[in-house]
Order: sequence, then structure tokens, then C-alpha cells
Amino acid sequence: MADVMLLDFWASPFGQRCRIALAEKGVAYEYSEQNLEQKSELLLRSNPVHKKIPVLLHGGRPVCESLIILTYIDEAWPEMMPLLPRDPYARAQARFWANYIDNKIVDCQTRLLTTKGEAQEQAKKDMIGALKTLDSELGDKDYFGGQAFGFVDVAFVTLTPWFYTYEKYGDFSVEEHYPRIMAWAARCRERESVAKALTDPEKVYEIVQEEYGAN
Repeated sequence: MADVMLLDFWASPFGQRCRIALAEKGVAYEYSEQNLEQKSELLLRSNPVHKKIPVLLHGGRPVCESLIILTYIDEAWPEMMPLLPRDPYARAQARFWANYIDNKIVDCQTRLLTTKGEAQEQAKKDMIGALKTLDSELGDKDYFGGQAFGFVDVAFVTLTPWFYTYEKYGDFSVEEHYPRIMAWAARCRERESVAKALTDPEKVYEIVQEEYGAN
């Protein structure tokens, strides 16, 4: 087994976070594509609690959950491209916003794609509100942490290919509401690590339709 291995699924935005972080750090690793319908023994053994990807194996030891993996990668290879700021308060703020993304955006996404009628309309309003909060936090900065691409950017940018699907299911325009977020997303995609990791938005939409049915 390679010293560093990532158990992942190609379209997973959570796995893409790990791929971006490893690329930014210049860490060589073995990529192991997982079948989520027939989970491998390695995945089940490595993440027996949740049985989900992504899982980072480093020296044979598993690290699970994407935000925890990002923190681990940052701490295990500290000499290259820091993801989290050194200041303790700034680090805490970065973790807060990354958790906000997972707790709010992902929840709104799930409800937007799996409900109809009033419930879907509420999910749309909640999504627009959550994006507004993130837009306010971004402000006029280049990246969420300021001038440097970092932890919150990695956590959020892998959800941006899903914006097209949000718009299709929710009948609204992210660009119209939040042009600063769209400009930030384009800036992030200029990085090779991000460009190589992200899924094409139309492919995401196809996957969602296969999973949940046409909107």
C-alpha cells in the first residue's frame, strides 16, 4: 500500500476537497476510486463508523470526514502551502465558516433536490439566505481568508459546480444574486489544483437527475 492513499468517488465534492489540499501541498498519493453501491473491504475497514468516502490513509492509518482530513493534511505537511492561518482566532473563524458550509449549504442542497412544492420553495429561500451570509463574509476580499487561498475556499469551492443544479431545481440565478461569489469561484478555478478536481456542472446535473429524478 502507498504511504498516502485517498479512498474517494470521482464526483464527490467532499473528496474533491481532499484532492485539492493534497495537490496544493504537493503530496504524492495513490487514488482509490470506490464503488459506493458495493463498498470495498478497505473502505469498510477504514471507516467502520460511517462507511463513507473520503478516507485518507497515511502510513496505513485512516483519517475520515473531509474537514478533518483537510486539517490533518495541513498539520501533517506544514512546510507547504498553509491552508489554515497561524493566528488562533483566524483559525477558529476558518473552521466556523467551513462548518457553516457543511451545516447550512449541504442541508439546503439536500432539501432543494429531494422535496417539492412548499418544502422546496422553503429550501430555495434558505439556500439564497445561506449564500447571502457567505457573500457578506467574503465581501470584497479575493478569498475568504483574505489575499491567500485557504481552508474555507477549499471547503466551499467544490460545491460551486452544484450551483447550476441549484438554479435548475430552485429556479433562481446565483450570478444574479451574488456576483461576488461567482467571481470568487472563477478566481479559485484558475488554480490548477481546483480546475483538475472539480466536476463539470452539467455532469453534476445529470447525476442528480439520475439519483433524484428530473426537477
